[in-house]
Amino acid sequence: MKVNKINIFGVNVDNISYDKFLSIISESVENKIKVKISYANAHTLVKICSDIELKKLIDKFDVIHPDGIGVFLASKFLYGKTGLKEKLIGSDFYYSLSKKGIEKNWKFYFFGHDIATLNKIKTNYPDLNIAGFNEGYHYQTEKVISGINNSKPDILIVGLGFPLQEQWISDNLSKINSNVILAVGGGIKIFSGTKVRGPATFQKLGLEWLMRLLYEPGRLWKRYLLGIPIFTFNVIKSKIKLIFTK
Repeated sequence: MKVNKINIFGVNVDNISYDKFLSIISESVENKIKVKISYANAHTLVKICSDIELKKLIDKFDVIHPDGIGVFLASKFLYGKTGLKEKLIGSDFYYSLSKKGIEKNWKFYFFGHDIATLNKIKTNYPDLNIAGFNEGYHYQTEKVISGINNSKPDILIVGLGFPLQEQWISDNLSKINSNVILAVGGGIKIFSGTKVRGPATFQKLGLEWLMRLLYEPGRLWKRYLLGIPIFTFNVIKSKIKLIFTK
């Protein structure tokens, strides 16, 4: 499971393609290797670079996959040809994971979001082997872990939002009986088919964030209108540092 990594804001992001990412999960399920996975996008990297304890938490994860055009472009600006080999979008990957899961009959357990959204996963993916689920707003950790372990899933999907989900995974890792533990943030909406992504053109241009902002301005305006300039500034600062440390 050896993968090259790209350092962005002190975070070692895995330089992986969709196929490699899927093969890591397949290997973990088939060989019963426990692997915990998080993601790095513009929003999470901005949070991590200003919080040492958060960086320590993320460093504990086995895989930190790139997520979004912002991280991809930043890697190319910082490292040129040795930057990320592929623009990986978590939302797109979850489609591939679901398809592979149906093909292999992997058992999935979903933890996060609300019951209405979780119930729609079975409708969206009727052939997906759903071992169980638990909503993520009002829960007792002991009961959640009991439900997970009783159902013995191959893949546990945790969508509590960053970094609460990473903290929960780290705190309870030794108690969880699942090969793959995948933090997805709002990605549970992809599995349920309820996430607004916008036209295909927007997706190709990396403008999904704009659609999300238009759809939920009250919740997301700080993340994008303030977060994107901060991310850009940090990328430029990192580039200058690289130049002067060569």
